Amino acid sequence: MDQSIQNDLNAPHSMGTTIIGVTYNGGVVLGADSRTSTGVYVANRASDKITQLTDNVYLCRSGSAADSQVLSDYVRHFLHQHTIQQGQPATVKVAANLIRLFAYNNKNMLQTGLIIGGWDKYEGGKIYGVPLGGTILEQPFAIGGSGSTYLYGFFDQEWKEGMTKEEAERLVVKAVSLAIARDGASGGVVRTVIINSEGVTRNYYPGDTLPLWHEELEPQNSLLDILSSSGPDMMVT
Repeated sequence: MDQSIQNDLNAPHSMGTTIIGVTYNGGVVLGADSRTSTGVYVANRASDKITQLTDNVYLCRSGSAADSQVLSDYVRHFLHQHTIQQGQPATVKVAANLIRLFAYNNKNMLQTGLIIGGWDKYEGGKIYGVPLGGTILEQPFAIGGSGSTYLYGFFDQEWKEGMTKEEAERLVVKAVSLAIARDGASGGVVRTVIINSEGVTRNYYPGDTLPLWHEELEPQNSLLDILSSSGPDMMVT
């Protein structure tokens, strides 16, 4: 096997990725693509980067897949203990500050950027960003991952206060599809999570249903798909 390919296969799994959190009038919408890569090799084309922490708080993960997964496992454990001790679910702020504590205390070892989103009865829908280094930022919207570099100007123009749930989800899906078109480390499908007073709704948008952008090619069937659908030719004697 070519040495460069072998090096890519042995590289750490990274979610060079696009993650987004948006507040709207009544809750939050989280969104992410689904490509996990190791070097230039796509290790998983349908991974789920939006992780549940509690019934009302979810986490968008970017950076090292291993680091973000183990961090989310630790935080989920401590939030479960907190819920038992307090007799009520943890607020979004409590969850975000716990993640900030882990990220800051281990900033020399962790390579992960995170977006926390959720809803609680005290403050409603909230979005917090915890980038590399463990800073915590409360924001009306947050974007992260390698695809975020293509989206800052887009969000400056498109985001607005008081959006409806439908407007917020359309914005998230549109933004992730734009990042997928421009960023080679983002791809696959778009997953969204809507969190509000009524609970949590998960949605899934396959890659062939996403809008196409400038110079982007339409999805094509692979040769294997074409051959398997046509079936073997009948022998005629």
